[in-house]
Amino acid sequence: MKQKPILFAFVVILAFIPGILCFGADSLKANGPFDVLVISGIITNPQGKGVKDCALVFHLNNQKIELEKAITSSRDGTYEAELRFPAGRLAGAQLALEISKPSYQRLERLVVDEITREKIDDKGNSYYLAHKNLTLKRAVTPAFWIAAFVLLGVYVLIAFEFMHRTLAAFLGAAIILFVSYTAGALNADYVIITFEDATAAIDLNVIFLLMAMMIMVSIIEKTGVFQWLASRSYQLSRGNVFVLATLLMFITAVISSLLDNVTTMLLIIPVTLKIAQALKINPVTLLIPEVFASNIGGTATLIGDPPNIMIGSFAHLTFVDFVYHLALVCLICLVVSIVYFMYWYKMDFSNSSAADAGKMMDHFKTDDYKIKDKTLLIYCGVVLGMTIFLFIAHGALKMPPSIAAMTGAAILLVVSRVDIVETLEHEIEWPTLIFFMMLFIVVAGAEETGLIQIIADWVNRISKGSIVVAVLVILWVSALASSIIDNIPFTATMLPIVAYLTEVVPGAQGGILWWALALGACLGGNGTMIGASANVVTVGMAEREGYSISFMEYLKIAFVPMIITIILSSIWLLVIKM
Repeated sequence: MKQKPILFAFVVILAFIPGILCFGADSLKANGPFDVLVISGIITNPQGKGVKDCALVFHLNNQKIELEKAITSSRDGTYEAELRFPAGRLAGAQLALEISKPSYQRLERLVVDEITREKIDDKGNSYYLAHKNLTLKRAVTPAFWIAAFVLLGVYVLIAFEFMHRTLAAFLGAAIILFVSYTAGALNADYVIITFEDATAAIDLNVIFLLMAMMIMVSIIEKTGVFQWLASRSYQLSRGNVFVLATLLMFITAVISSLLDNVTTMLLIIPVTLKIAQALKINPVTLLIPEVFASNIGGTATLIGDPPNIMIGSFAHLTFVDFVYHLALVCLICLVVSIVYFMYWYKMDFSNSSAADAGKMMDHFKTDDYKIKDKTLLIYCGVVLGMTIFLFIAHGALKMPPSIAAMTGAAILLVVSRVDIVETLEHEIEWPTLIFFMMLFIVVAGAEETGLIQIIADWVNRISKGSIVVAVLVILWVSALASSIIDNIPFTATMLPIVAYLTEVVPGAQGGILWWALALGACLGGNGTMIGASANVVTVGMAEREGYSISFMEYLKIAFVPMIITIILSSIWLLVIKM
């Protein structure tokens, strides 16, 4: 009998333990009245960009509030929490919060200054509102150094050809994720990037666009139209390789201004390979000038290059704005680049031009250079025209360009009745696609740990107060950074910086800094073989045909003309546009 009171007391104590241990929003289940506080705000970095996944902890009168569900900031950096207390608890109380996230400085015991009571309901519950915006600064943690080392290591491995570029990027991505989930599990300072953020960093719009256009090009190639175009191009040049190379560069630039530069190269590379094989010259002497021209042409319009699409969307710039401000300088850069490459390859072109032009003309008139399937060519022409229209109209339709390409590829696969398995196995440049995916992860790791943001902060500090310095710093830093770092995440980081400078720097309100960013990010990608997506695709397709282009070879050929185009852009911006 004596055991029953003891047992009863033990049960009562157990029932009250949760209430003793837990204090705050979701722990009080008794009937009211309550003090209900809704606190919200936004957490940003110094550039004003929202910081997601920040962990928030609340304290009332120096006592931690235990919550059933953790509160974190959303993708745009906003947060909101509803805290519930016994009635009268908030009167005269001090509310504070802590913010933490890997690679950022921890903010502790930040007092919420203004708490206002909004209303009291019929049950006696009092409702309060509070708002607290916060700015998180970067912290240089071990994760920062690891991400920087991995990014640098990947580029070194590629530059000196210690391993295939796809393997180098694959290894870098694997190291970043491995460290995040091993050392990062023991110490948050080693967290570089989560798996979810890594997969989100892979730009599927780029991957699907590349894959779909590879499929379309492989089907179009079966019609023989590329061989026919090769013969027509040679006939127009009358056997002069200098004229032929100039013609190909000009055509490539024009097409790239209407399509994206990657799609343009996917269409032009097969033609170039056929011409080079017939002329018995190294296709590289034509391909590098073409991809250079492709990136120049893509700079001239809103839809020609991904950085321009991002800039136009962020700054509300139209297709006509880009053409008006950039088309002429891009034309000047194209003409100068044509002259440069004609001089650079003069020996290769001269030797080829010395060949028997008449014999080559007869060679191009053979059945190998005639249309093989006119019906399929008509289908391809209609579908390609539809795809191009969708590319041009994708902004109005709010449709990613990859959807246009995927639709065209799907239709061509159906009407052509080609073996899709064989097409996927033999016509898709899987090493190139995997390289892009892994490189996106490596660059995202550098962005998550603050490496790219440090560059942006430096630009912000250097360019304050002077429009000339602002233009030159943004142009040249964007160009040099885009030569070694994918210009898409770099452009995304620079957008709020340029927006801020456009507002505060005298003379920048006309938008000149946006054109500096566009010219630097797009033209700077010409500097190395990994600076732009079109470069990587071109190198990959050339490699598949047996023509290897090393990192250093590409750098030696293209870096100097890239610098020349940036110098021309500097003159254009400072003399013409200011």
